[in-house]
Amino acid sequence: MHHLKKNQSGFTLIELMIVVAIVAILGAIAYPSYLDSVRKGKRAEGRTALLELLQQQERYMTQNNTYLVIAANANQNAVPFKIYSGDGAASSAYKLGAEACSSTQTIDHCVRVFATPQYTDPAITRLELTSTGVKSCTGSNTSVCWK
Repeated sequence: MHHLKKNQSGFTLIELMIVVAIVAILGAIAYPSYLDSVRKGKRAEGRTALLELLQQQERYMTQNNTYLVIAANANQNAVPFKIYSGDGAASSAYKLGAEACSSTQTIDHCVRVFATPQYTDPAITRLELTSTGVKSCTGSNTSVCWK
C-alpha cells in the first residue's frame, strides 16, 4: 500500500516565529522614533501657543499700559486669554502662564510667557518667551526647545 502525501500549504512554526521576531525588531526601532516625532509636534504646538499669548499680551498692554500676570495654575474663566495650547483645555499639550521677566523688572515693562507640558517630555520642563524677544527653556535637553 502506498500512502499518498497531500500537499500541505501554510506556514511552519519556525517561519511564523521568524516573522514575529522581525516585526518585534522593527517595532522596537520605530516606536521611539514615533514618540520623538509626537513630542516634536507637541513642542511646536507649545511654541505657537506662546506666540499667540504674547500677541494677546501686547494687545492688553496697548489698552491697559501693563501686561497681565497669569499664574501657572490659573482658571481659564478668570483670565481673558486662552491659557492652554491646542483646541481644548482638557486635551492641551501645554498650560500657559505669564510673569514679570525678572525680579528687577516690573510687569509694566517686560512680560515672560511660559508653557508647561501636560505630557511626559524627558527633554523639556518649560518653554519661555519674553516681550523683548528672548526665547529660552528649561530641561535636560534645551537644544530642542525652539527647533
